[in-house]
Amino acid sequence: NTKSSKLILILVYTHKITPRVRYIFRHILSKILLIPVSFTSKVEEFVAHDGPKISYTKMPLENELFIKSNDLLFEQGVNDLEISMQKWDDIPCFFATNARSAIPFDVFAASFYLISRYEEYLPHVKDQHGRYTATQSLAFRYRFLEKPVVDIWAFKLLKILQEKFPNYTYKKRTYKFISTIDVDNAFAYKHKSFIRSVGGFFKDLIHLKLVEVWSRLIVLLNVKNDPFDTFQKLLQLKKDLKVNTIFFFLIGDYTSFDTNVSASKKKFRLLIKDMVDYASVGLHPSYFSSQDVVMIKKEKERLENITNMPVLRTRQHYLRFNLPETYQILIDLEIEEDYSMGYASHVGFRASTCTPFYFYDLDFEIQTPLKIFPFGLMDTTLNDYMKLTPKQSLGKIKELKDEVKAVNGTFITLFHNESLSDYLRWKGWKRLYESMLKIATS
Repeated sequence: NTKSSKLILILVYTHKITPRVRYIFRHILSKILLIPVSFTSKVEEFVAHDGPKISYTKMPLENELFIKSNDLLFEQGVNDLEISMQKWDDIPCFFATNARSAIPFDVFAASFYLISRYEEYLPHVKDQHGRYTATQSLAFRYRFLEKPVVDIWAFKLLKILQEKFPNYTYKKRTYKFISTIDVDNAFAYKHKSFIRSVGGFFKDLIHLKLVEVWSRLIVLLNVKNDPFDTFQKLLQLKKDLKVNTIFFFLIGDYTSFDTNVSASKKKFRLLIKDMVDYASVGLHPSYFSSQDVVMIKKEKERLENITNMPVLRTRQHYLRFNLPETYQILIDLEIEEDYSMGYASHVGFRASTCTPFYFYDLDFEIQTPLKIFPFGLMDTTLNDYMKLTPKQSLGKIKELKDEVKAVNGTFITLFHNESLSDYLRWKGWKRLYESMLKIATS
């Protein structure tokens, strides 16, 4: 039986091999479907090839799998495109092809549009934190924000490839889960400066926040542990459930949006050093850093001095980033991975994929070395924006996890150490993280 020994490899013909074509074909065929791919623009080479092949152009050549190409992958820069949304079976899709095409939509161009975040380069209104809003996106407007459609389309394409080229073996990728924890406030009351502690005490007193006044006192008198100090619990769960966990530490200078313990405090530095021994650690660049290379560089060096390791991964505080500027800064600073791709106000898939991907820079028309890890949901989105109960949140988490599992993608969640505190706005949420881990790893 020769069938099992032949792993599929695909030759793609197109009239012009552009960086966009290379980028998105590799993402869909190699990253999602694990099919090696090579390219040619020579007709004779393509015709002579006797293995599986796809032509991506305007007209079919012979009996290959033909996909009629949209112009998007052969253009440069950003244009205001006319997008007409239709359905492929039951899944929204756009860039319709024609009757001769093996699939009804050019999923390569459509995927490129979504993954490159093309729409975020077009003129848009920002929210009060200077962020691109979910509600302007195609995914929100056509109700597919909670579906990783790029991965779903890829698997629909796979089915057609398997029918066309049945004598080959197709590898299958496995589902993965990554738990990420943002540490905006390592401690609620401990290890803050004297001025901040006294100021906070009187502010709570004036506003008659008596629970906070009392909690602050008993924590500072060492009667009770600091409510936000949930790190041992997080590490215990990581160990028990064998979860890949990454902590992102905010260590920028104090501002009204960056209120963590100062990075000069010994106890905070020790906490970070401790985490490095048991989990992965990344930088949480501060609120005003998204356009400021000097600021991110300073914070990166500050974290490197604490951990004695290079900082290779980041997530922007408040998810504040601008395309392509913030990512260009991270690339200049040799950051390898960014975890900011998601919305604060809505759960779901901002880039419509649950597969980590390299950032494609539409300014320079190149695939960059920065790998983007898109997350599916955040604890504060469920609690503050969607106003869900912990029980309702668990239902939503399960739905998103099932979407990712269906395409064997990577499910990434964003929680804060505070949400395990059972304190103030997190009252009743203490168990949610653990329940979420059990769902995500089952």
